Amino acid sequence: MVLNKINRNTYYIDNSTNIGVYTFKNKNCLLIDTGINNGQARRADNVLSENGLHPKYIINTHNHLDHCGGNIYFQTTYPGIEVYASKKERIYIENPELRDIILFSAYPIKELGTCKKTFTVDFIPDYGINKIGDEKIEIVPLPGHSIEQIGVVTPDRVCFLGDSIFSENIIGKYSLPYLFNIEKSIETLNNLKEIDADYFLISHIDRVINKDELIKLVDLNISNINKNIEMILEILGEPQTKESLLQSIIILNDLPLNFNQYYIYFSSVSAFISYLSDKNQIAHSIENGEVYYYCK
Repeated sequence: MVLNKINRNTYYIDNSTNIGVYTFKNKNCLLIDTGINNGQARRADNVLSENGLHPKYIINTHNHLDHCGGNIYFQTTYPGIEVYASKKERIYIENPELRDIILFSAYPIKELGTCKKTFTVDFIPDYGINKIGDEKIEIVPLPGHSIEQIGVVTPDRVCFLGDSIFSENIIGKYSLPYLFNIEKSIETLNNLKEIDADYFLISHIDRVINKDELIKLVDLNISNINKNIEMILEILGEPQTKESLLQSIIILNDLPLNFNQYYIYFSSVSAFISYLSDKNQIAHSIENGEVYYYCK
């Protein structure tokens, strides 16, 4: 991990989930996301210390553990640090077991590795301009990947996008993305083109991108969603259970698979089914104790 300068007072720490850093004149800093666990957070803190920076604020883009799992380390190490998250994401951050309850549709099986830590959120920022540490920090709505994900724009015209958009490498490896709400995901992707910033950082990418690169990546992400829709509709030319639909998608796309990934994919398939049902493109029936989905 190193501290990479983006523009003026805005930096990021490269990580499997990038950590945004905005520095203030007094050497306090704002973190955008905190990594997945204490280990990542500690290494990030070492980078901050080497650069004379003191974490004072945290904004979590959303509730997924790789974005907020380091909160406890920073809250323990720096008493009084202020944590910000959107209203709905706060519920999941403060009750992390809800993430796996949603994936498993009940009390989750232990193999999902349910997080038992408690994360406290102090403030819910407004959409638009917020005053944090005497600086104007803009919060933009980015729902879709999660229920109420947010993006952060610093005074240096740098926008941190969380998981609202995926890099070419991620799409190449995981062509079925994790999306909570397809309609909102598409809406958010189109809205990204209108964000007034010059530099953009995605959570899972190895570099900062500019506006032109962002626009191309938006088109790629929307195209990938549409490819998944077309594939699902083709498979549902014959009635399928949700499980058999997912099986076909995994096989056709040669998706990497383990126990956790199966349930993440399963949740994504549910999101596509909800979307296509809302669009009146598919219907369902119940036969022999199973629910089947099919094209209208």
